[in-house]
Amino acid sequence: MSSAASFRIGIDVGGTFTHAVAINADTLQLVARSKVPTTHSAAEGVAKGIIDALHAVLAKGEVDPSSVTFIAHSTTQATNALLEGDVAPVGIIGMGKGASRWFAEMSTKIGSIELAKGKFLQTSFVFIDTTKPPTEAAVQDALRTLTTAGAKAIAVSEAFGVDEPVNEERVVEIARRLGHTATCGSEVTKLYGLRVRTRTAVINAAMLPKMIETANMTEDSVRSAGIKAPVMIMRSDGGVMDIDAMRQRPILTRLSGPAAGIAAAMMYLRISDGIFLEVGGTSTDISVIRNGKALVKDAEIGGHKVYARSLDVNTLGVAGGSMIRVSDSGVRDLGPRSAHIAGRHYVAFAEGLEAPKIALISPKEGDPSDYVAIDTSDGAKLTLTTTCAANLLGYVPEGDCAFGKKDLVQRGFDVLAEHCKTQPEKIAEQVLNSAYDKVTPVVKKFAQEYKLDLDSVTLIGGGGGAAAIVPYVAEKLGAEHALAKDADVISAIGVALALVRETIERQIPQPKQEDLIRIREEAFNAVARMGADPSSIEIHVEIDPRSNVIRATAFGATSPSDSASTAIVSADEKAKLAASSIKHQLEPPRILAANDYFDVWGCQTKEKKFIPFAGNKNTTLRVMDSRGVIRLKIKNGAVRASTAAEVEKVIGELAEEHSTYGDAGKIIPDFMIMCGAKIIDLSGLLDTWQVQTMARSELGSVPQDSKTLVVCSLP
Repeated sequence: MSSAASFRIGIDVGGTFTHAVAINADTLQLVARSKVPTTHSAAEGVAKGIIDALHAVLAKGEVDPSSVTFIAHSTTQATNALLEGDVAPVGIIGMGKGASRWFAEMSTKIGSIELAKGKFLQTSFVFIDTTKPPTEAAVQDALRTLTTAGAKAIAVSEAFGVDEPVNEERVVEIARRLGHTATCGSEVTKLYGLRVRTRTAVINAAMLPKMIETANMTEDSVRSAGIKAPVMIMRSDGGVMDIDAMRQRPILTRLSGPAAGIAAAMMYLRISDGIFLEVGGTSTDISVIRNGKALVKDAEIGGHKVYARSLDVNTLGVAGGSMIRVSDSGVRDLGPRSAHIAGRHYVAFAEGLEAPKIALISPKEGDPSDYVAIDTSDGAKLTLTTTCAANLLGYVPEGDCAFGKKDLVQRGFDVLAEHCKTQPEKIAEQVLNSAYDKVTPVVKKFAQEYKLDLDSVTLIGGGGGAAAIVPYVAEKLGAEHALAKDADVISAIGVALALVRETIERQIPQPKQEDLIRIREEAFNAVARMGADPSSIEIHVEIDPRSNVIRATAFGATSPSDSASTAIVSADEKAKLAASSIKHQLEPPRILAANDYFDVWGCQTKEKKFIPFAGNKNTTLRVMDSRGVIRLKIKNGAVRASTAAEVEKVIGELAEEHSTYGDAGKIIPDFMIMCGAKIIDLSGLLDTWQVQTMARSELGSVPQDSKTLVVCSLP
């Protein structure tokens, strides 16, 4: 391997296996991969599997540790801890003063928290009156009381601690100095709502001991391997944070596994719009990418709201390894038990199938006894799965990691069909229909919720079982689909390519210009401190009018933009790509505006309606970069070429031209600006002056004669 090359390492900790990949940082080519069992039961916990996978991938790729410029891992530890109730008991120090003292005590004494069905986080409680600043003696007394009650971690929360965090910070400092693991509400979130903020701090504190232990082991091992790059951890919103940030806010890693797949879809597959289905052996995670961004929402844990943004993901108990349940006449159901859970191997990947016999089993105690298993004369313990059915019906392309042995699959389904007195292909189709019936309601829900057209959206399949489900679902829905390259390690690739990310939230009624600029700068500085290259940082500011929350999300690369895929696509190729992307055209798409990096293609379209001649006419837009990647899809919009100096004026004109009016008043379009190679997302703002303020802040440092495109998506 060339000594001049640099590498990015991504490690994905799954429920069964830990995958690691090494990627050339300059070409983004996959150099090496490794797979080891996830070490849940090891003394070092999952950290051992992370290190084993790391050493294996360095050896396979002949990667010099000193050439690693980025290393990150996802983790199931936070998710598993919450699902299993494997968290530390938390001692709460509530604080307040004056007339609000009673409210503060009531709101911070939150009792036990149900994390999952039958799994509870236990808390103990002490209240300190902060009419006068808390003394060290008072804090020590509180800590003694809580540790005597069994607390292993401390959460501190004071009424109005968002505005004046001094007392919270002082108590945490004392607690840490005395050897306690501690956090406070203002350290985790800056949003109001004392009870929710306290709950968030408590859940965060409960994760701290085990997560810090794993972080320390991982970092020590990475350093001993000779890697000097900062250790990054996958967040639940599709980005990464440095290990120091994780030590403070492990709650942000809760859905880092599904988030890794989404990161790969955006960064590796260059998907800008689509529904992503990561299909494993036991479960499928479904989430959405729109306009090049993973869609996130406020998180809930055990049905309780917490102040932590996470991927909007639905997890279903159906996947490539799902076992079949049958009655005498055919398929009764599919899953949720998988071949892995039952200790069975897929027929599609078996060594042979000697004298196969159907056995109906209960994979786990208490399960129905109608799950299909196949026993053979040579003692093999096998089963038919979704993957086997997809292979029989020809949905798995040759070369895919789910591609199996067609002759064995045929024999397996012959035996099952004889048992059910039907045809093999009919049984296999019933299996895939069962998967379709489970997956499709979620796909349709996401399409409706996020205003995606199923006839133009792409279903992207990732994970080792993607080919078992995605092609069939897409065919029945009439949607396009794509199977991810290197699907079996797609999450590890996503970790390796993820951007540093941070979200800053503040509640400010009637925000002023300086408020928007301040929160933008805070988000910028946060990701810059974690190692993001300042030239790569992009920021999206949005305002929620119902809660008065201003949210600034910043993301950036740890090194300048990649040089992979720099081949320029011809105008003819771009025209074909635009034409294939836009449905219901009334005319061929053409370039409406362009700068040196982007073309905006568009044409008149007509929405498909059941009534002939009905339907609205729209100007449908596609923003395409020089590589032919469609970066934005806009159902109905407008575009205008400008210079950086004229952008505010153009925004004002487009807003005046295309705003609508309703019960809530004036509704402006969503704006996006293309300047140089950047797309500046100004959607989510409520007033024209807010859009202009953010545009001024974003473009202030660029040459004022820079070619700039202003695109708006009409309300």
